[in-house]
Amino acid sequence: MRVVMVGTGYVGLVSGVCFADFGHDVICVDKDRKKIDTLNSGGIPIYEPGLEALVAKNVKAARLSFTTDLKAAMAGADAVFIAVGTPSRRGDGYADLSYVYAATEEIAEYMDGFTVVVTKSTVPIGTGDEVEKILSKHHEAGSFAVVSNPEFLREGAAISDFKRPDRVVVGTENKQAKKVMRALYRPLYINETPILFTSRRTSELIKYAANSFLATKITFINEIADLCEAVGANVQEVAKGIGLDKRIGSKFLHAGPGYGGSCFPKDTLALTRTAEEANVALSIVSSVVDANEARKRRMANKVIDALGGDLTGKTIAVLGLAFKPNTDDMRDAPSLTIIPRLQDKGAAIRAYDPEAMKEAKGLLNDVTYTDGPYPCIQGAEALVIITEWDEFRALDMKRVKDALASPNVIDLRNIYQPETMRAAGFNYTSVGRS
Repeated sequence: MRVVMVGTGYVGLVSGVCFADFGHDVICVDKDRKKIDTLNSGGIPIYEPGLEALVAKNVKAARLSFTTDLKAAMAGADAVFIAVGTPSRRGDGYADLSYVYAATEEIAEYMDGFTVVVTKSTVPIGTGDEVEKILSKHHEAGSFAVVSNPEFLREGAAISDFKRPDRVVVGTENKQAKKVMRALYRPLYINETPILFTSRRTSELIKYAANSFLATKITFINEIADLCEAVGANVQEVAKGIGLDKRIGSKFLHAGPGYGGSCFPKDTLALTRTAEEANVALSIVSSVVDANEARKRRMANKVIDALGGDLTGKTIAVLGLAFKPNTDDMRDAPSLTIIPRLQDKGAAIRAYDPEAMKEAKGLLNDVTYTDGPYPCIQGAEALVIITEWDEFRALDMKRVKDALASPNVIDLRNIYQPETMRAAGFNYTSVGRS
């Protein structure tokens, strides 16, 4: 099938490349000529493990191409995906749909013959209706169908999530659109992947509900971690004890400095705003939003308290800046709250992240960046682990202790064991473990 992907951000690029790897002919379109030029020259504008090789493979096979020319791309298209950004609007938290609607206007201009227009971007409930209204101004009913097909991609594991998903959700009641969507996802039938067809509004809500539930699990175990510290329990053992219950599950029960990234902060906030408009109280989700912001501040205070409260003149080594490993995404990362708070208390910050330092330089001020973990640690009064990259899980602790000016380690991801660290002579602080 011929697929057009409008938007080459994280979702659009990964989705387009994976559809091409399924055997479809895919054209990815973006207004950003610099980004398209980068892709056409073999570069990748985002960091995602395995993506560069998959792009090269499908470009070589002539199944994947990149352009700024939407008109040419749409000639003979079976499906056009809208995968542009929907950032939170400053001040009110509502999703900014201006890019979605602008893309729809352009798609309407170039549609020829029956076309399935698919919203892949995360959009509030009812957005598909608005997209349909825009297209209806230019085309007769029956000449197109608007479908919701939300993504459930984890940064750092996006290719695997797309090609081996738990489920595919498709929001449409149009028979012809269902046929097209089944053909697009036909390769997944081999793996017996459930494809759930729903109404469009239900599909849009599924995406928000899923992310809000996962954000709630993270926030729940973080609050349990605080209780563990107060009563002398171990949050990792609590998480294992409840996670073995199949009704709960073990995923997203890892205590830490709070969630971040492109999805959870934006989507939980957008869902609460949608609920407000519908006069429905989502008290749990609203509490999760507030608790997560407080969590990041609490983690900064944990570092401050571990170092006696006065950070004036002290150098702190920070390992990990991205909101999670295997990505360079700094959006709403806990480091963006923790580091400025430490600086406000007088600390000098030295930092290292395997992939996110380029992004971090535009978001954090007065931070010294190093080319590895050990240069970062050298001479620092404390080591703070914020992101659990694999290369931080097996540091040479003798070398770390020799490098530190004082043997202080604050592990906000619980990647080391308290007993081992204390036996090695560290003043070790972790999360939810007494």
